[in-house]
Amino acid sequence: MARSRPAYEYTEAEDKSMRLGFLLIAAGLLSLLVLGFCWLRPALQERRGGGAANCTVLAVRQLGERFACSFSCGGACRGTARYPCLQVLVRTSRSAAPALLHEDERQLRANPKCSYIPPCARDDQENSENVTYKQKYWKEKVGSQPFTCYFNQHLRPDDVMLKRTHDETVLLHCFLWPLVTLLVGVLIVLLTICAKSLAVKAEALKKRKHA
Repeated sequence: MARSRPAYEYTEAEDKSMRLGFLLIAAGLLSLLVLGFCWLRPALQERRGGGAANCTVLAVRQLGERFACSFSCGGACRGTARYPCLQVLVRTSRSAAPALLHEDERQLRANPKCSYIPPCARDDQENSENVTYKQKYWKEKVGSQPFTCYFNQHLRPDDVMLKRTHDETVLLHCFLWPLVTLLVGVLIVLLTICAKSLAVKAEALKKRKHA
C-alpha cells in the first residue's frame, strides 16, 4: 500500500506556483537594478543642476559646413549622405547669454554643433529640404514667441534642449513595471503559503473529528 503524502508537503501544482512566484520576484529585482542603472542614473544626472526655462529665438541660420549621416534602404543597402548644419540660437529666461538649441539630449550628443539632425535620406537634396523646412518653421511659425526649453548649467551651460530625453514618464516606468512584477511574485508566494496552511489546518481538523 502506497504511503500517503504528508499534508505539509507541497503538491506539484503548489510547487510550480512557488517557483513561478520566486521567478517573478527575481525578475523584478533584476529589472529594478538594470533599469535603475541604465535609465534612472543618467536621468538623475541630466536633471541635477537643470530645469525648465522660457526660450526666445534670436537667430536661425545654416552654416556652410555639411555633416555625414548613415542611411539604410534595405538589408544590403546602406550608405552615407550629407546634410547642412542648422543652428537655432535662443535666449533663455535664466541667462542673457545666447544658447544653442537642440532637439534632445540624443541629438546633442550626436552633433553638438547643429540644432537639428534630419532623418537621413539617401539623397542629399532631400536632407537639405528637410533642414530648410525646419529653418522656415523656426523663423516663420515660432518667430519671437516664447516656448519651453530645458537646460543643465553643470553639464551643458551653452546648450538647451527642446525635449528632455528622460522625463517623468521614463522615471515612472523605471519603477512601475519591475515593482509590479515583484509584487505579483510576492503575492503568488504568499497566497500559495496561505492556501497550504489552510489546507493543513483543515486536514488536521478533519482527522480530529474522525478520531
